[in-house]
Amino acid sequence: MTDGQTVEPRAGLRERKKQRTRDALLRAALELFTTQGYERTTVDEIVDAVEVSQRTFFRYFASKEEVTFAVQEVVESRFIEELRRRPASEAPFEAMRRAVLCAWNSIGEAIEEVITVDLHMRTYQMIESTPSLLAAHMRRGIALENQIALLIAEREGLDVGRDPRPRVAVAAFSGVMRVTGQLWGQGVDPSVEALRDLTEEYLDQLVPALARDWRRKQ
Repeated sequence: MTDGQTVEPRAGLRERKKQRTRDALLRAALELFTTQGYERTTVDEIVDAVEVSQRTFFRYFASKEEVTFAVQEVVESRFIEELRRRPASEAPFEAMRRAVLCAWNSIGEAIEEVITVDLHMRTYQMIESTPSLLAAHMRRGIALENQIALLIAEREGLDVGRDPRPRVAVAAFSGVMRVTGQLWGQGVDPSVEALRDLTEEYLDQLVPALARDWRRKQ
């Protein structure tokens, strides 16, 4: 066996070990945050639960806030990837709609490999009820909206600084996403499928809600 053949499996083993450690820290942190409170939980308690050092924690996460939003970061990144793949022939709102639904189709299994759907929902509820995390959630949302608006403007060949349509479209889309997330967090079904179905239902109502006379029978 050559050196190249031995190095590659060892490198792969190291990477899998790192991923297992990261996942264990993520699970432990979210369990502690959701059971005893985000503010009350210390990094020492998280690393004790996984039996690693603080140095190891900070090798994977810069802060408690970063570990809190780690799963959301994966979801957002997958959405951006899907949006970049959408064909140029799709209208902006349809591209965003299809991108988020495709992302949910593929991301559910990846999330469940790391944390349970119940823990995912409890984490969302904790973020909504913790002032410091809610503020961070809103900051992240604004940054994501700006990123999406720039991407939509690029797709359409527009200057986002001169044409308001990309930001208006993204603001409407993001508003629906916030509402569906809140409703899912208040519901009884913690599954990713439930969130996807709720998202699809509400996105499909956006254009009728904005463009039609509600008092006129359809």
